[in-house]
Amino acid sequence: MADRVTVIGWDGSALTAAARSALSAATLVAGAAHHLALPEVPPTAERVRLGSLGLAARRIAGHRGTAVVFADGDPGFFGVVRTLRAPEYGLEVEVVPAVSSVAAAFARAGMPWDDAQVVVAHPRTLRRAVNVCRAHPKVAVLTAPGAGPAELALLLGPVHRTFVICEELGTTGERVTVLTSDKAADHSWRDPNVVIVIGGQAPTPAPVPAEPAWLLGQNVARTAERGWARPRAGTGEGESATLRAAQLARLGPRPGDLVWDIGAGSGALAVDAAAFGAAVIAVDADPRACERVTALARARGVQIQVVAGRAPVVLEDLPEPDVVRVGAGGAAVVSAVADRRPERIVSHASTRDEAEAIGRALTEHGYAVECALLQSVGLDPHTWDEQDRSVVFLLAAERPRTARTGPDAAPGVG
Repeated sequence: MADRVTVIGWDGSALTAAARSALSAATLVAGAAHHLALPEVPPTAERVRLGSLGLAARRIAGHRGTAVVFADGDPGFFGVVRTLRAPEYGLEVEVVPAVSSVAAAFARAGMPWDDAQVVVAHPRTLRRAVNVCRAHPKVAVLTAPGAGPAELALLLGPVHRTFVICEELGTTGERVTVLTSDKAADHSWRDPNVVIVIGGQAPTPAPVPAEPAWLLGQNVARTAERGWARPRAGTGEGESATLRAAQLARLGPRPGDLVWDIGAGSGALAVDAAAFGAAVIAVDADPRACERVTALARARGVQIQVVAGRAPVVLEDLPEPDVVRVGAGGAAVVSAVADRRPERIVSHASTRDEAEAIGRALTEHGYAVECALLQSVGLDPHTWDEQDRSVVFLLAAERPRTARTGPDAAPGVG
């Protein structure tokens, strides 16, 4: 086992005295090519080019002597420290930090970042990173080869954002480019890079003074309205608060997910799903309904893509969903959705015959289906008189794990 392992963060500035001291005693130095080329690296030290972190960690664990590992930015922020401290390697790690590449990118852009989401994109998680960019107005994306600015832009498609692309931060080749997302795929970008993705609709100003920022990645003013699945004026059939609560509980929307809400109606469920951090595409054939969804999303300060059109035809050009609520269209639309293999689908029916048709469509597509008859009665708490009554069949379907395919089809994912 290595006698001592020091991880040095490097942001392009001169090495600190602590970093130089650790390097001078190193018998093994691991890092990228530009790290190993630093003049402070001892000429007699064994040099390890970082590729697979697991392989490098095993090699360091088997080294007799003192080891130094270089990392760009702060190595404790989505960096190598987590891997090196894994129990299977048994390494004791000291860390010399540096300014993280995310902090450096926002500094180059002259922007605060306490309200930003930060995600890591590599080919396997690229789609989820893009969904976070759909759902939030300010996101920093730590990219990887095959999951860079061009790939982000291509998956965002018609969702337009502004990209601040910071290439080779801290090096002599550093370059910062600002352009719209539809132009990013027209260029070649140098690794490593950080992409700040900003834009989307601005929320309606909060009716109460906004609290000062205190929680990283959260705009407190956007969450001034408490609760979800609240009763709302103007909701139609199948949009009762009780049904929406049950549907949201079955869907479980979360950051990184893409939710389709087909037959969005008032937009109440779409907005609630977005408030959980998921990206949402709300679909409705009625242009007036689309306007209501847009207005409600703006009032709640959430990002929703609204698509006017009739399902199932309009669904063909939409990106792959993780979970779907089918609020209109019946078994035909449910079948078209199931063809896209989302993890979960919920729908509802007002009659048993319709519920059975939807259930058959889901079962034929290999989904495990549950059905419940929900009845709710609203009462006036002053007179206890009945105000409204809702009776509806709720269908919830889940794709079996053994049948899951696609970029996230792995044990423990999804």
